[in-house]
Amino acid sequence: MYTKRTGIAGFLKINDMLLWAVLVTGGLILLGADTPADHGDRTVYEDTLSAFTETLPDHLVSFDMVPVSGQAVTLQLGETTETVDVAAFWISSTEVTWDLYDIFAYQLDLEESERLKNADAVTRPSRPYQSPDYGYGHQGYAAICVTYHAAEKFTEWLSEKTGKTYRLATDAEWQLAAQGGASEAMSMNEDELDGYAWVRENAEDQTQAVASKAPNGAGIYDMLGNVREWVTGHDGKPVTRGGSFKDAAEKVSVFARAKQHWKWNETDPQIPKSKWWLSDGYHVGFRIVRQP
Repeated sequence: MYTKRTGIAGFLKINDMLLWAVLVTGGLILLGADTPADHGDRTVYEDTLSAFTETLPDHLVSFDMVPVSGQAVTLQLGETTETVDVAAFWISSTEVTWDLYDIFAYQLDLEESERLKNADAVTRPSRPYQSPDYGYGHQGYAAICVTYHAAEKFTEWLSEKTGKTYRLATDAEWQLAAQGGASEAMSMNEDELDGYAWVRENAEDQTQAVASKAPNGAGIYDMLGNVREWVTGHDGKPVTRGGSFKDAAEKVSVFARAKQHWKWNETDPQIPKSKWWLSDGYHVGFRIVRQP
């Protein structure tokens, strides 16, 4: 069963092969192709989850969660590949923005008396030594300079606030979302990426407002470029996916993967370095998933 996807301009069926594409400046871009028989009895395109908007209690900040149907994902892990079965889940339609992260980081959900008593079950970030947004933009911009530890604690706090289970994506979940509904990962050339991703060639050397490019075939924005996104790697260790505005278009793809580099907190004067902030991680952020 094939169901409609947000952001897709249309389908074309040729000899039982279904092609899907999205309309961007300059024409249509082919996003993926699939043959129903390739998947046997799997209900790859059966959408069992529905999109929803989450609003924090007592706050005006909200964010959209997009369903991703489960299917097998093939990860490229160095010289080897591994296929992982992924169950359906939700993923945030954009990277986590400062609008939401500020509430957690600066304890804006607590009264002053509660902050003084540390009346919170989840530990929060220490105050950063410098403006962590690097002056790129705040409202509507991806939260950056965030460590994997801080991102994980954010999801714990968000789960407690909403009563739902939020967490970081796994390596395979992130890739499935980045494939945008395609049955397998594919790369785009620079011209194709320009419609979807902020990269070195078009970002003017800084992050850009989220959702200011077209979404992918699953209705998810900025899966590629803008900021690298923390995920839990296939080996259980932190890794970033997708590339960022610092990377050349040829380095930004659904296959892009990078572990934390010592330069990401090079100027942090603390010993040991902060576990909450990456002083030089102005290209590193994250998005969240919710499991059913």
